[in-house]
Amino acid sequence: MIKPERNFGRLCMSVKLPAINGKKVVKALERYGYKVIRIRGSHHFMSGEGKQSVSVPVHAGRDIKKGTLSSILSDAGLTNEDFIALL
Repeated sequence: MIKPERNFGRLCMSVKLPAINGKKVVKALERYGYKVIRIRGSHHFMSGEGKQSVSVPVHAGRDIKKGTLSSILSDAGLTNEDFIALL
């Protein structure tokens, strides 16, 4: 486990989310146990056994914004370190 650093009195984790496209996020979530249940337009809706469903935008040639990726990981119950390990 990576130890958090102190930054002006606040804790900050040293592991940052990578710039990544939607296809790679879908592949990583499939390794975690999610399955694509439907696709509507450019959004892949994924669900896992006993897990909250997640929507992943898959736009050609574009990376997912860090805030959106953070929200997807939060809904999936993954930490940044766990997600990076799945890549």
